[in-house]
Amino acid sequence: MKIGRNDPCWCGSGKKYKVCHADFDEKLAELKSKGEKVPPHSLIKTPAQLEGIRKAGKLNTEILDMVAENIHAGMSTEDINKLVHEYTIAHGGIPAPLNYCGFPKSVCTSVNDVICHGIPSPDEILQDGDIINVDVTTILDGYYADASRMFCIGQVSDEAKKLVEVTKESVDLALAEVKPWGHLGDIGEVISKHVYAHGYTVLHDIGGHGVGNDFHEEPYVCHIGKKGTGMLLVPGMVFTIEPMVNEGEEDFFQDEENGWTIYTEDGSLSAQWEYTVAITEDGVEVITH
Repeated sequence: MKIGRNDPCWCGSGKKYKVCHADFDEKLAELKSKGEKVPPHSLIKTPAQLEGIRKAGKLNTEILDMVAENIHAGMSTEDINKLVHEYTIAHGGIPAPLNYCGFPKSVCTSVNDVICHGIPSPDEILQDGDIINVDVTTILDGYYADASRMFCIGQVSDEAKKLVEVTKESVDLALAEVKPWGHLGDIGEVISKHVYAHGYTVLHDIGGHGVGNDFHEEPYVCHIGKKGTGMLLVPGMVFTIEPMVNEGEEDFFQDEENGWTIYTEDGSLSAQWEYTVAITEDGVEVITH
């Protein structure tokens, strides 16, 4: 239904449409007429939603900071799960992974050749030289925030350390590239170019996603792309940037028993860093990292 210029804006700001998102919508319509892929209003977070997502992001970052202070060789990945679960609950949050489509734990812990969705276990003990991705998603007051970090346990090999560093660099390069009225393809190009330049591969079939009002939303954020292509990035969009980078080939397989854990096909190491970001009027805001 067409909104009147003097009606309250659809974004929930309380302002009249003509002084809030009228010009924004006109710009989207013009760009769409020129063949651009524009996001629907459902992907544009309202001011109230953005504030809720920021609060969830603050707690999510605090949880990862807590993991960083406590992770060490000799602890099990189930120990990490307990730390995350207890800290989240104690601070008024809900661990989003727990029981999500049957996932049995409160956090994903992906060690060495596990690309993602590693399930914590009391039998999986961190060893000196391991690399591990800890992926935390937190619900607070109904809003979601999602981020992951790599941790090097003890003295890791130079090769493992470089993989972790290059993966992090690719995310930072993407952040520098992300801007309003850019494109999703801008993210994929800068990440894949950096990864391939170092002799690694980045997954095409598993990537980032919209987040905030739910765990996984549109759009899909591919980390292989071409600058100037894909959906427009407009103020109010919230999504993750989370390249999964393999030391060897891109090929992977899923654990048939648990139906979740994704491994590199060739047994090579894999690394991932994940941020939740929001597109602003003049750049990008990191919600959680």
